[in-house]
Amino acid sequence: MSTSTGIPGDGAAAAGSTERNDRKVMRGIVTSNKMQKTVVVQVDRKVKHPLYEKFIPRRTKLYAHDEKGEAKVGDIVEVVETRPLSKLKNWRLLRIVQKASQ
Repeated sequence: MSTSTGIPGDGAAAAGSTERNDRKVMRGIVTSNKMQKTVVVQVDRKVKHPLYEKFIPRRTKLYAHDEKGEAKVGDIVEVVETRPLSKLKNWRLLRIVQKASQ
């Protein structure tokens, strides 16, 4: 009868822990690609006001890692949450949903 001690490095505890947690995926528009391997993605969302219950538009600016430099300004992209890559960059380019019309 083997029991896991829960100690990191214990073979029994690490054997079944190959699953990763779900990561946030956001969809937005690329607003800048002037940096090397980084794009700025603007995510628009609507938030309900707590008192008046009117929907208010909110924008979030995300810095995402684009290793190949394939995203251009105006592209609709999906970014996924990742470990901190720099001071502001915590997202990674997942895929380009729609290319910008030229």
